[in-house]
Amino acid sequence: MQIGICDDQREARERIADEIMKMYPEAKLRFYESGDELLNTHQMPDILFLDIQMPGTGGMETAVEIRKKNRQMILIFVTALEDYVFQAFDVGAFHYLVKPFTEEKFAAVLKRALEQCQELQKPEALSGNSSPGFMVTAKGAHITVHMEEIVYAEVFNRKIILHTLDSDIEYYGKMKELEKMAGEDFYRPHRAYLVNFNYIKKYDASVIDLERGQALMAKQNYHDFVKSYLRYNRKKGNW
Repeated sequence: MQIGICDDQREARERIADEIMKMYPEAKLRFYESGDELLNTHQMPDILFLDIQMPGTGGMETAVEIRKKNRQMILIFVTALEDYVFQAFDVGAFHYLVKPFTEEKFAAVLKRALEQCQELQKPEALSGNSSPGFMVTAKGAHITVHMEEIVYAEVFNRKIILHTLDSDIEYYGKMKELEKMAGEDFYRPHRAYLVNFNYIKKYDASVIDLERGQALMAKQNYHDFVKSYLRYNRKKGNW
């Protein structure tokens, strides 16, 4: 397990490193003085402590580029600014540490990050099939679909279309049944759409932008959607 620290200030890097070594003496640490240096590395760390205000490519822009290649990295922002906390949701941040922070706060966040990293490295998680699948019939073929593969689903011409990251699967079914199977990681913002919280990029009161495609938002569902999305991020340790 490798832990990266990206901050343009040497003192900040050393302080974080000291806190890590107190809890995890065997940690393999990597240091980056800028977002550009981090993005040019050949091997990304498993856990990353990332500053936001840096010369060149800032921390938030760096995080956006990281997420294009690596969705599993545990990303922890460390910054003196509170203004970017909601943008941190958009890049799937595990936590948002505001300077100055206490040793106790840092230790709690690192402990949870290490636990999450260990879960992600289990064989069932690495396989991409960690949840039970369900079978649908599409174009005469029987296909097993796993919930975490679905970016969003929509109803079109009495069919359900499952949009995954790399394909679309059409089958005859009922959205209510799919919504029941999907559980709390999904939300139905509109009668014709069901979205996976994990793939949301941004949203407003009328539309949700996802990793692949868009879903409509019914105005009467907007406030409940926001509350549900915040609960999801807290559960996942993103906030």
